[in-house]
Amino acid sequence: MQFRDLRKQYQILKQDIDREIQCVLTDGNYISGYQVEELEKQLAEYVGTKYCISCGNGTDALSLALMVWNVGAGDAVFVPDFTFFASGETPAYRGAVPIFVDVEKDTFNISPTSLEHAIIKVKEEGKLNPKVIIAVDLFGQPADYPEIKKIAEKYNLLLLEDGAQGFGGRIGKQRACSFGDISTTSFFPAKPLGCYGDGGAIFTDQDEWAQLLKSYQVHGKGKNKYDNVRIGVNSRLDTLQAAVLLVKLRAFKEYELNAVNQVAERYTQGLREFVQVPEIREGFYSSWAQYSILLEDENTRDKLQLYLRDKGIPSMIYYSKPMSCQTAFRGCDCIKVELSVTGQLCRRILSLPLHSYMMMEEQEKVITCIKEFLNTV
Repeated sequence: MQFRDLRKQYQILKQDIDREIQCVLTDGNYISGYQVEELEKQLAEYVGTKYCISCGNGTDALSLALMVWNVGAGDAVFVPDFTFFASGETPAYRGAVPIFVDVEKDTFNISPTSLEHAIIKVKEEGKLNPKVIIAVDLFGQPADYPEIKKIAEKYNLLLLEDGAQGFGGRIGKQRACSFGDISTTSFFPAKPLGCYGDGGAIFTDQDEWAQLLKSYQVHGKGKNKYDNVRIGVNSRLDTLQAAVLLVKLRAFKEYELNAVNQVAERYTQGLREFVQVPEIREGFYSSWAQYSILLEDENTRDKLQLYLRDKGIPSMIYYSKPMSCQTAFRGCDCIKVELSVTGQLCRRILSLPLHSYMMMEEQEKVITCIKEFLNTV
C-alpha cells in the first residue's frame, strides 16, 4: 500500500504524459517553453485570478511574494505554528521576524483569535512593524479567510495565502490561491496537484506586483534577461514539469478532486466513532492533501503507527514539532501568545494513506486495522 500512490496515477495518465514530455524533448524548449505559458494561463483561469506566475518551487513562491512587498529587517510576519517549516523560514530568510500563532483544534488552520492577540502584543511592544499575515491552507482546507481578512484590514496588514497544500479547495465558489493579496502554491509531487520534481506558482490580481514577480524570478530582469534592473533570483518552472502538469491538471479537474473527497468521506464514516476525524466547515471544500486523525495521546498515536506499519500500512506524522520549537528559531523573539493547541496536535496527530486512486479494499483494511488496535488499548 502506498501513502500517496504516484506510480498508479502515472500508469493511468502514462500515454498523455509521455506524449507531452516527448513534445518537449523533440522541440528542445527545456526552459520557458510554450507549455509554461499555457499552464500559467490555465491555472489562473481555474483559480480565478488575473495572473499566475510559475516558479521553481513553493518555497520560492513565498520568498518572491515577500520580495515584492519588500519584507525585511524590523518587520513582523504572522505565521501559524502548526505547518511546514517553509512558511516561517521564508520571512526569517528575508530578515523579518516570524511571529507564531496558534491554530484551531478542529480545522488545524490558523486561529483568528490567536492571530489578533499576537498582532496586538507586537503593536504594544513597539519593537517590530506588523506587516504580513501568512495563512496556510493546511491539509487541503482553506483557512478562515472571511475572519482573517477582517483582521488584515483592521490592522492594515498584507495577506499572503500559502496554498501549498490547498490547491483545489474552496470556500463557497471561490477557490484556494485566490484569497490572499498574493497567493502561492507548490507542485511538489505529493501535493494535491503535483509534478515530477519541484515546482510552484504565485497568483495575484495586481498588475504591478505581477510585473515585479516576473522580474525578480529571472535575475531581476528588465526588458530582457540581460537587462538587470534589480537584484533577483533564478526560479523558473521547467518546461518538462509544465508539460506534466498540463496533463495532471486536466485529470485533477475532471475526476481526481472528486475522487479524493469520496475517499476522505469513507474514512470519516468509518472512523468517526473511534477517533477524532478532520472537520470540514460548512461551505468549505477540501482538496485533501492529507487525512489526519487525532488519537487520545502521544503514546497511543505512536503505538498505532507501529501497529499499522506491521500490517503494511504507511502513515505519517504532520507535524511532530511546533515550528516555534525548531532549533533554527532558538533565540528569536517569535513567541507572543500561547501555542497550546499546536503542542497538543503534534502529540496526537496521525495522517493516513490517501489519494484519488485508492481502492476501497485498501481503505477498508486501514479502517479495520485502526478499529482492531483501538479495541485492544
